[in-house]
Amino acid sequence: MTESNKPSLEVCLSPALLHLFDVKNSIVVIIDVLRATSTICTALYNGASRVIPVATVEECVNIGRAIDGITAGERDGRVAEGLVHGNSPFEYPREFIENKTLVLTTTNGTKLLHMAKDAIQIVTGSFPNITAVCNYLVEQKQNVILGCAAWKDRVNMEDTLFAGAVVNRIKQHFDVNCDSAIAAETLYTAARPDIHTFMKQASHYQRLAKYGLEKDIQYCLTPDGANILPLFRDGELIGI
Repeated sequence: MTESNKPSLEVCLSPALLHLFDVKNSIVVIIDVLRATSTICTALYNGASRVIPVATVEECVNIGRAIDGITAGERDGRVAEGLVHGNSPFEYPREFIENKTLVLTTTNGTKLLHMAKDAIQIVTGSFPNITAVCNYLVEQKQNVILGCAAWKDRVNMEDTLFAGAVVNRIKQHFDVNCDSAIAAETLYTAARPDIHTFMKQASHYQRLAKYGLEKDIQYCLTPDGANILPLFRDGELIGI
């Protein structure tokens, strides 16, 4: 707690900066809007029993085979070689994913999730579950770090915008003494009238649009399409 008796709310703009934050005394929200954390909440919202995030394709294949799970993931925005399914939220409708385990590996999001393992709690956030995330953080009354997965350690637009949206919604409940949180909220305020158009200048938007994934992008930038809270516990994410 800070001197104001409110918990702190901070934004870490890249995994490369996470070591500068007090992870052990905070709830960490993993943010990988395009597309890992959007896909995770969508799969759980549609009835997946759990999501197991792993670092490597090999690990994904081995675990999936051992538990008869669905192996999925991407590298640089494309379905990873050796895996059947990718990182699009549209690949996981209820009729496909209900009561199944999704084993997922991604370029950025799963890496950050494992880096934050010493946190009080780890949850994942994206626009499709923003209300569930915000409500949970306010209820917990704990220090919060909004951790952006970024793109290969480089700050990215979409994760920063989501962090700014969360700051904008819940800042009255927290002590926000963090320049990156203020910067993220300022960016979000500028983008809010039309986030989709604003995002067209972002590098990852252009990367995914090149693969014809504009529908994914639109979904991942739209609030509350899959309003469930993925909580990381014992190596897996469950929806609460």
